[in-house]
Amino acid sequence: MTQDARDQEHENTQPSDTSASGESPQQTSSSDDVVGNEDLATAFLRETEVVEEAVEDGKKIRRKGIYLLPNLFTTSALFSGFFAVVAGINGEFTSAAVAIFIAMVLDGLDGRVARMTNTQSEFGAEYDSLADMVSFGMAPALVAFTWILQDIGKTGWVVAFLYVACAALRLARFNVQIGSVDKKWFIGLPSPSAAALVAASVWTFHSFDADAFGFKLLMLVVVGAAGILMVSNIRYYSFKDLDFKKPVPFVVLLAVVLGFVMISVEPSVMLLLLFAAYVCSGPVLAVMRKAKPKR
Repeated sequence: MTQDARDQEHENTQPSDTSASGESPQQTSSSDDVVGNEDLATAFLRETEVVEEAVEDGKKIRRKGIYLLPNLFTTSALFSGFFAVVAGINGEFTSAAVAIFIAMVLDGLDGRVARMTNTQSEFGAEYDSLADMVSFGMAPALVAFTWILQDIGKTGWVVAFLYVACAALRLARFNVQIGSVDKKWFIGLPSPSAAALVAASVWTFHSFDADAFGFKLLMLVVVGAAGILMVSNIRYYSFKDLDFKKPVPFVVLLAVVLGFVMISVEPSVMLLLLFAAYVCSGPVLAVMRKAKPKR
């Protein structure tokens, strides 16, 4: 047999490029990649899934996933706190103060929405606490520092850090005291109220271009006092025992309407007076209890 004939016979006996199923090697490789990608996605979802133990109907269960609705409010509050920081860095102090108040409203809604829809979870509670640290711990301190405390030098940033540290300690203590204290009272000034006091002070004084040295010292005292009051043992009324489902006298609704009117006339000043009164209520009531004669 000649060399040409042997080569022709060898070519005829080579395996076909197509498999028995009619698929090309490229098609088979593509199918394997799809299966591999699906396995990788499934593994990613399994490894990143949130699993927590919960008690339902007296039984301990393992629950996967998170509740979307209350965590959307928490995320919105977190965004408002972050926006306040960015606005403060850019010199937009009025916008920064308003963003902190918006975060307060959203923070008050997430817990109520969770209770109304029966979507409470440990994940939601921890997420809310971390969001509060940004919105009511970092944001007010950084806004106050970038506005006026940085002009005082080292003392300014030390007091700002004191506020941040006290906010973190306040939130940690609150988390471990849940269920062990009277719900009618907060132990220490709540971090949203402390943030509101600082934000309202920045909003008011900045609106009136109050940049004299006396206002710098005043802001130093406000920020430092708010931080110390958060970690104090002074009791503050929580308003959690108010029942909004019961009927109230007509004059109560009239008072609420008048309150909104007064706030709308000069929001920064009225909010400052409102939260300053609440902040002062704790020490005043504590002194009154001490001075009250024991029977």
